[in-house]
Amino acid sequence: MISTCGASLASQITADNTSHVEGLPEAAALIPNFNATACNVFLCKGLQFADNTANVQTFQPGQVVNMLATIPIPHEGPMNVSVINTATNTAIGAPLISFVSYADEALPTLPANNTNFNVTIPTTLGSTCSVAGTCVLQWFWFGTGAQQTYESCVDMVVPAAAAATKAVGAASSTAPAVKATALVSSARRRRSVSSFHLRK
Repeated sequence: MISTCGASLASQITADNTSHVEGLPEAAALIPNFNATACNVFLCKGLQFADNTANVQTFQPGQVVNMLATIPIPHEGPMNVSVINTATNTAIGAPLISFVSYADEALPTLPANNTNFNVTIPTTLGSTCSVAGTCVLQWFWFGTGAQQTYESCVDMVVPAAAAATKAVGAASSTAPAVKATALVSSARRRRSVSSFHLRK
């Protein structure tokens, strides 16, 4: 990440994996010849696939994946988990789960489904995510009052449906759900938590 984003920005990004995206573009602007395409702070907070190749997760089409989110400081706003095309930083299809109002700090206790929820890997991806590095599973949350964006990404591979047909039944009926901790962070921090690895 240092070679791509520069030492100062890399240090800022990795210093706090619960930090938000806002402020990073300004920091990047201070770096001479900064390459915003190679180090896109709006894609998994600039954290790089090359630093997490050992932690790529393999999910089957139709597999249910359990996600655990840690929210140190709630900020009410929308949240979604989506499959993201890393080449374009755009969502592939509809969100796998979404909330209009999430992490509302006005509530005495956050609803259980804010921190523990399931998503289902789409069966319509074909071969789009069959090569590591082309897709991530991204948890995205925007605190409207704070005007802060948080992201966590999981590098993943989803085999083409034809190759995974036999595995789908096993994954949905007998395989344990994969657990993840998505920290309040706009980072591709592949943080290793349980069997789920976020970018760090």
